[in-house]
Amino acid sequence: MIGAYYDVVVIGGGINGVGVAQAAAADGFSVLLIEKDSLAAGTSSRSSKLIHGGLRYLESWEFGLVRESLTERALLRRLAPDLVRLRDFYIPVYRETRRRPWLLRSGLSLYCVLSGFRLSARFNTLPRRAWDRLDGLKTDGLNAVFHYRDAQTDDRLLTEAVMHSAQHLGAELACPARFTGAKLAGQGGKVFFRSGDAEHSCRTAVLVNAGGPWVNQVLDQIEPAPEPVGIDLVQGTHIIVPGTLSQGFYYLESPRDGRAVFVMPWQGQVLVGTTETHFHGDPDQVRPLATETRYLCGVLRHYFTAWKDLRSDQVESAFSGLRVLPADGGHLFHRSRETVLQADRPSADGPPRVLSIYGGKLTTYRRTAAKVIEQIRPGLPARHPIADTAKLELELP
Repeated sequence: MIGAYYDVVVIGGGINGVGVAQAAAADGFSVLLIEKDSLAAGTSSRSSKLIHGGLRYLESWEFGLVRESLTERALLRRLAPDLVRLRDFYIPVYRETRRRPWLLRSGLSLYCVLSGFRLSARFNTLPRRAWDRLDGLKTDGLNAVFHYRDAQTDDRLLTEAVMHSAQHLGAELACPARFTGAKLAGQGGKVFFRSGDAEHSCRTAVLVNAGGPWVNQVLDQIEPAPEPVGIDLVQGTHIIVPGTLSQGFYYLESPRDGRAVFVMPWQGQVLVGTTETHFHGDPDQVRPLATETRYLCGVLRHYFTAWKDLRSDQVESAFSGLRVLPADGGHLFHRSRETVLQADRPSADGPPRVLSIYGGKLTTYRRTAAKVIEQIRPGLPARHPIADTAKLELELP
């Protein structure tokens, strides 16, 4: 039964939304999360399935993000060992590869430093005699192969596990339920939503907008409407093809444009991704493009003998998710991946009544949630913490 009041109402059941619900409930606040479809129905189930430090973010000098990601990776391995597992990754360097061995060695060394020299972040180069064991990776023109480790997860199951933890701490879930609006007044507001044929409303001190690609659509339904952040929606597509990889994961450079592409085992098949394509339109209508499928098939054909004749019509399935990036006009690959938290009013006018989350990474959801709670705490009633998310083991319901 829906209550009349919650300290925090969260809109969106992706990884950021459930992370905020868990963090707020752990701090003793009453929480309601509203999700229109199902948990992780959007981007949070359409990722590359990686809990990683973001090796490529070093190229855009995002050292703080990489350090934070590596710290969270280590923590999630302890909290969710059944959901987050270390895997072997290989980076082949060919004559035509744009990122030369000295650059990759420097990047991997910095990766290790930013991890605090954890064993899991150490790397090495594979001897030439081991190259033939790399799942049919082409060796013509191959100069070097770097080996390091990162982690894989099931993004949907991880999201469900975090929400399960939040509910165990007292958070409530309305799902499926569609947010239909909110009216702000004084130090809080009233939230309206529909579940089935029933209309519901509740009061709240703070509304957290974790709408992901729908973040600005959520703001449009609030009175008075908070100022949105200018964003670009970027479509990332993955394909799944028949076959197996026995040695590990491959971090490749697209021969067409130099973008990073992962090739990895996934549920008995092979997952390849991702792309970066500007998206315009309704986020509910995102679909893989034929051009993206051909692009990813081309990467696989280029590097592996087993797929040298792969055609687009042999792809088993494909899925697309949307990333939220700041609209700064720069090249998509080099845009910042830092999360932006936008309040409905300046701090001089009072604590946030609405806080919107723009961006965010699967790996750092817990830190994003902690930053959200820190920012909205001045507008919340005094409560006693009941748990620490850094110590809560994550289990599936």
